[in-house]
Amino acid sequence: MRVRLPAHPEWGIGQVQSVAGHRITVNFEHAGKVLINAAVVELVIEEDDRR
Repeated sequence: MRVRLPAHPEWGIGQVQSVAGHRITVNFEHAGKVLINAAVVELVIEEDDRR
C-alpha cells in the first residue's frame, strides 16, 4: 500500500513494509524506512491511478 504523511510532505510517498498492531513500517521516497505509531499519527492512503 502506498501512503503519505501529511505532517511531513517532504518525505514523499511511502510504501508500507509491515504492520504489527499500531506499528507501521513505511519506506518513504526521501526519508527511508520510518516506524510510525498509527495510534498517534495518521497516514493518508494514496489512491491507485492505474484504472
